[in-house]
Amino acid sequence: MPALIGKRLLFAIPSLIGVVIVTFLLTRALPGDPAAYFAGPAATKEAVEQIRKKLGFDKPLIEQFFHYTNDLAHGDFGTSLTTGQPVAVELRSRLPASAELTLLGLVVSIVIAIPLGVLAATRPGSWIDHLCRVTTTAGVSLPVFFTGLGLVYVFYFRLSWSPAPLGRLDVFSTAPPTVTGFYLIDTLIARDFEAFRSALSQLILPAVTLAIFSLAPIARMTRASMLAVLASDFVRTARASGLSPGKVIVTYAFRNAMLPVITTLSMVFSFLLGANVLVEKVFAWPGIGSYAVEALIASDFAPVQGFVLTMAVMYVLLNLLIDILYGVIDPRVRLEG
Repeated sequence: MPALIGKRLLFAIPSLIGVVIVTFLLTRALPGDPAAYFAGPAATKEAVEQIRKKLGFDKPLIEQFFHYTNDLAHGDFGTSLTTGQPVAVELRSRLPASAELTLLGLVVSIVIAIPLGVLAATRPGSWIDHLCRVTTTAGVSLPVFFTGLGLVYVFYFRLSWSPAPLGRLDVFSTAPPTVTGFYLIDTLIARDFEAFRSALSQLILPAVTLAIFSLAPIARMTRASMLAVLASDFVRTARASGLSPGKVIVTYAFRNAMLPVITTLSMVFSFLLGANVLVEKVFAWPGIGSYAVEALIASDFAPVQGFVLTMAVMYVLLNLLIDILYGVIDPRVRLEG
């Protein structure tokens, strides 16, 4: 297993270098002049050039790149021109909000999607199979912002069951002392159960919105993988040996069907973490997705580069975690590694 982890980390280094180069070049190719944006519409040409020189955009591209990589080597992601704060500080403060929302949405979708996929595979053509197909089709077809707005309209505006979609806590609660950055955990550590209730109530609708969107690929992959495993020779042999249907499904079929499902989970999580900006906008959630989009609109290079690089590192770490889980579930992966 250590050799497998070392090999995966070694292969990840060229990928991260490529991400740094591509991100740097693409941000410089974006339309719009950040110097003109921050100088304002009434600024003179001389004032724009002065700001451009101050930002370092007047230097050759290769010199800008070496300056950027030198800062990265020292852990400096630059400073946001829109907020005036270091990008690393902004990402560090916003990443737990996005991660908490994404993790809860993924957990909700797993709790629903995996049992639904297993039941659909073990009962093909039944009503549960048709329900699985309808649910997955609806989850993929409905835009995530439409689902979020619909839930807000029904549960907040019409029924008043949910609090106002205005961030991680309601206006009457205070943020707990930061330990993990996850409000659900930090409020329990602080024994502030009123703040915990507020954080959980604020999380429910955006998490359900993400869950509806993400359960479709998980349920479909679970169903397809289970169908393939249930039709394999070793499952037929287990059934012919007189084992109970429950033991065959749980002990033999489900474990072997989990490998592609785990891959799907990692892809869904990495996608949701960076692409849930619409959910963050609908629910005024202070995450990294909305932060990156606002910086992109303002042609603020440093936050965009920091966001993409953070997502790339997290994607590499997720792939490493998936490789470890593969080795735990299937020992043959350790031998191949």
